[in-house]
Amino acid sequence: HIVELLSLLDLHLEDKLDVKVSLLSGGQRQALSLLMAICSKPKLLLLDEHTAALDPKASEHIMALTKKLVNEFQITTIMITHQLKDALAYGDRCVMFHLGEVVLDIKGKQKSEMKPIELVGLFHELTF
Repeated sequence: HIVELLSLLDLHLEDKLDVKVSLLSGGQRQALSLLMAICSKPKLLLLDEHTAALDPKASEHIMALTKKLVNEFQITTIMITHQLKDALAYGDRCVMFHLGEVVLDIKGKQKSEMKPIELVGLFHELTF
C-alpha cells in the first residue's frame, strides 16, 4: 500500500524506502509530508506556505501534485500563500486578508480572468 501511495507522487520515492528522510530533497520531503497529511483522510487540509522553501521548479511540481492529490482524495483545502500567481491559479476561491479582516473574496470568472498585477492593485486599493 505504501509503494502504491508513493507512486502517486511521481518522484520515484518508492525506490527510496531505505533512504533517511533527511537525505531527500526539499521537494521530495514536502511531497512526502503532503501525502502523509492526506493519508490521515482529514476533513480539512490546511496548507501554510507549503512551497515557500522550495526552488521554483520544485514549487511548481508540489503545486501540481497538491492539486492532483486534493482532487483525487476530494479534500476541502485552505492554502495560505503570498504567491499571487498560485492564489489565482489554484482552488475555487481567492480570499485576501489584511489585518485579520477579509478585504477581498473572488471566485468563478472574476478569479479565473484576474491577473496577479490586478490582484496587487486591488489589494492596494482596499488596504491603503
